Amino acid sequence: MRRTLSRSRGFSLIELMIGLLLGLIVVAAAIGIFISNSHTQRATESLGRIAENARVAYELMARDIREAGGNICPRGLPVVNVLNNAGAVWWSTAPGVRGYDGAQAFPEAAFGTGAGQRLAGTDAIEVVSAAGSGLTVVSHNPPSAQFQVNLANHDLAAGDILIACSLRQVSIFQMTGPNATNNTVVHNTGGGHSPGNCSKGLGFAHPVDCSTTGRPYAFGANSQVAKLRAVRWYVANNGRGGRSLYQAALRNNGGAPAVAAEEVAEGITDLQFEYLPIGGTAYLPAIAVTDWGRVAAVRVTVTLQGGQGAIVERVGTDGAVLQRQFTHVVALRNRLP
Repeated sequence: MRRTLSRSRGFSLIELMIGLLLGLIVVAAAIGIFISNSHTQRATESLGRIAENARVAYELMARDIREAGGNICPRGLPVVNVLNNAGAVWWSTAPGVRGYDGAQAFPEAAFGTGAGQRLAGTDAIEVVSAAGSGLTVVSHNPPSAQFQVNLANHDLAAGDILIACSLRQVSIFQMTGPNATNNTVVHNTGGGHSPGNCSKGLGFAHPVDCSTTGRPYAFGANSQVAKLRAVRWYVANNGRGGRSLYQAALRNNGGAPAVAAEEVAEGITDLQFEYLPIGGTAYLPAIAVTDWGRVAAVRVTVTLQGGQGAIVERVGTDGAVLQRQFTHVVALRNRLP
């Protein structure tokens, strides 16, 4: 009986304490592994978002910068711009590229901290070019200010800013009629469009002849007509507690040109541009560029931060915010040797 009772005794207090301690060690190790795996997963997801936003930013920016100053015809042609007050706004200038350092505000838009307003200390760039492949000119009648193009169903509409080019010159003007289901493109004066054309003559003159008939020039068959594409790229607050990359592009708003800003990629905290002149050996900041018509390439540096909106994920080394910086060079196709 005594031997049976001795064998049926429970654990002693010391044995229980040792068991509890071992259990706590196992649980603590499991929790540590869970926390470590969770941290690694968050860091991986953050890096994935950074990489994806970097790809989106570079793909879209590079596409615009690569086409800066481009048109469907040969490069180096003289440009005549018959828009009223040509050059008064950034998109009414001749095709090309123009940069702004972090301390240079847009001429008509100051720095700001509101959603969509460009942030001080970040660079910006403006790009103007012809959009797409355009339409082929069948005939052009300067006295009646009319182009006949090869398609009746196209995306050109009254109020659009257009580029026409031949082997001799490039002309920038506003389409005054009729609509996108007609193979006639009219470029008359008046018509209630803004800014409107100062002349229906599209011939080259320096300075531009802004009389009603201007300097006539007939674009021959197989000349090209396309929309003017004008975009700005910059960094702004996104209204959710973070920063994003924005694109401001020229749109046709009921027959009048307007610039609409759109958020492209979040997590972009800084944007820097440097410019290589034709024949140059060093990239220059925007403030040091003296001739924008001779920029051959643009070096783009983008700084990205992990997290979403106002949620900042400190998953970097020593609990720091995860950041990455990428640099990419884009050559202007229209200015390659």
